[in-house]
Amino acid sequence: MNGKGSITLEAGVEQAWDVLLNPEVLAKCIMGCNKLELVEEGKYKADLSVGIAAVKGSYSSTIELADLEKPKRYKLIVKGEGGPGHVEATGVVDLSAVDANTTTLNYEYEAEVGGKVAMIGQRMLGGVAKLIINDFFKKFSKEVKQAVGS
Repeated sequence: MNGKGSITLEAGVEQAWDVLLNPEVLAKCIMGCNKLELVEEGKYKADLSVGIAAVKGSYSSTIELADLEKPKRYKLIVKGEGGPGHVEATGVVDLSAVDANTTTLNYEYEAEVGGKVAMIGQRMLGGVAKLIINDFFKKFSKEVKQAVGS
């Protein structure tokens, strides 16, 4: 399963980067995130409870940030396992300045799922993935706006 998209953030690149790497903000933005803790530099452990269709369940995940090019880009590596199955995903996040107060965030991801959750079909999984990602970026955009306003 693959996808990509972009959003416009009302913040400069440096500000957007700082918010994007803030674990407290990420925990607020990740759907169903009960816990997000740093286990080592650039690597987090997350406990998630997802309540969407056949993806519903609890997942124990690791989220790793790799290939950081501050303040432009990084790679995200996610591995999650739970009752409904497992997921392995990689994503690339790119930030580019539109002007001093506006940034475009482009993202691409690739994910593989297995276990019971894989049996629901690619079309439904794609819809669930889009829902989770759109929810994340909607919340993230609000967090960036709040951080810049304070």
